[in-house]
Amino acid sequence: MTAEAPPAARVPTYGQLVPVTVHFDDLDALGLLHNARYPVMVERAWTALWNERGFGGFEGDWEAAGDFCNAVKELRISYEAPVDRPGAYAVHLWLERLGNTGLTYGFRFCSADGLVTYAHGTRVLVRLDAGTLRPTPWSEGFRALGRELLRSRG
Repeated sequence: MTAEAPPAARVPTYGQLVPVTVHFDDLDALGLLHNARYPVMVERAWTALWNERGFGGFEGDWEAAGDFCNAVKELRISYEAPVDRPGAYAVHLWLERLGNTGLTYGFRFCSADGLVTYAHGTRVLVRLDAGTLRPTPWSEGFRALGRELLRSRG
């Protein structure tokens, strides 16, 4: 089954396009990218982006995680067209809002060139204090990198 892709659009000038790969085992019984795999692909893209910028290497250590000691408050996703084959794709990432203790990021699961959107959405995160698990402010280093990804910049 080959689905007709939505009309192509201009690639936005804000945020970052991160390559991802859809593997055969990411597809469901009908040969489509399983709906639960989209958020996983987005999470992998964010992890790659932040690791590229020097944030990472704290697996399992809540104190060392710093700004990455956070929790998802909300996830919204809309599916525009099915992904019906393995291969090279991309996730377009940006920040919609960077608050004192929370942020909202936007994402698009798209073709490798960023021209075709298959799904899009937002995710709200809250930074947590590792000891109390209460909201706490983002570090200045994180905020500086985050400002580079704000949608209003482009």
